[in-house]
Amino acid sequence: MVIGPGSYGACMRIALATIVVACLTAAPAWAVKVADITRIGGERTNILTGLGLVYGLKGTGDGGSFTPAINPLRSMLAKFADPVTVTELSNASNVAVVMVTATVPGPGVRDGDHLDVHVTSVGAAPSLKGGRLFVTPMQGPIPGGPLLALAEGPVTIEDPSTPTVGVIKAAAGGAVMEADLPARVIDSGGRFTLILDDPSASWTTASRIAKIVNDSEALNGETLATALDAKNVIVTIPVNERDHPDSFIGRIQQLPVQLLSTEARVTINEKTGTIIMTGDVEISPVVISHNGLSISTIAPPPVPTPRTPVVTDHEAIAIGTTGQNNGNLQDLVNAMEQLKVPAQDRIDIIKELYKTGKLHAKLIEE
Repeated sequence: MVIGPGSYGACMRIALATIVVACLTAAPAWAVKVADITRIGGERTNILTGLGLVYGLKGTGDGGSFTPAINPLRSMLAKFADPVTVTELSNASNVAVVMVTATVPGPGVRDGDHLDVHVTSVGAAPSLKGGRLFVTPMQGPIPGGPLLALAEGPVTIEDPSTPTVGVIKAAAGGAVMEADLPARVIDSGGRFTLILDDPSASWTTASRIAKIVNDSEALNGETLATALDAKNVIVTIPVNERDHPDSFIGRIQQLPVQLLSTEARVTINEKTGTIIMTGDVEISPVVISHNGLSISTIAPPPVPTPRTPVVTDHEAIAIGTTGQNNGNLQDLVNAMEQLKVPAQDRIDIIKELYKTGKLHAKLIEE
């Protein structure tokens, strides 16, 4: 591959935009722990919801004419033997009806644990600043479910530009769990599932994890782990460890996995000017002309002679090709770096290479 202006035109002199290039080509395999690229099935987040009242607002509530806020306020006061009418609350502007949500972390929670609570005005209130959430029952995402938590506490506005949204930190009260919500990771057959993270999910990696588990833990040729698909590996806990599976699961999560390049990918983010390459990304021989810049790939590279020398100054870089007579995209990007090609132009060139079938990789646009 030879890159340079020559008869093809001068290189643009535009300030180099910030660009991050990460390249993992045909390097030796490297190891990570199973826990680094998987999660255990059943360890997932859940959302608790509720509808509550924020009181103590300084005239920034929903107002007495907002019936969805006044009716709950009237019902609440009635529980304290202080029944009032809607008319009597017509001037109430210190109360706002809010949607209340809390996220249960993947490992689960226990009775008495505290969670952060997010509150969002659903009425006419222009601000929740200075308010406090009245005790609000919370349930799971299915309406009519059992009481799981009680939320209460002062509302903190994190973003001044959005005063109708606030948070109640767990340290200040938040949602107090009224029931256990443990993560259920083991089924009735003594099995659990290792779910590969999306960037690592592939048949190659799933099969490799299953083999590593079987080689390290299986006895007498039994099969403890099976790759169900590119994302899920089913692991059976040995019978003698099912009463106390923690040690076995911990060992599995610490097993090293030799990662091999499974596919070539190029991920680009036009907003940030980022290009990320993984795998052995190659481009076929091609001539690229873009905004006055011309780039040629030659396979095999020419042999310099006194009559046809290979120019090697700062605007012409000679780059070799692979054994398959394809150029390497990393070499192309490195050359564009030296030629001061702006980030957006680099991205445009890579996208056009992909459209014409000259880029041998998956292209992911974020």
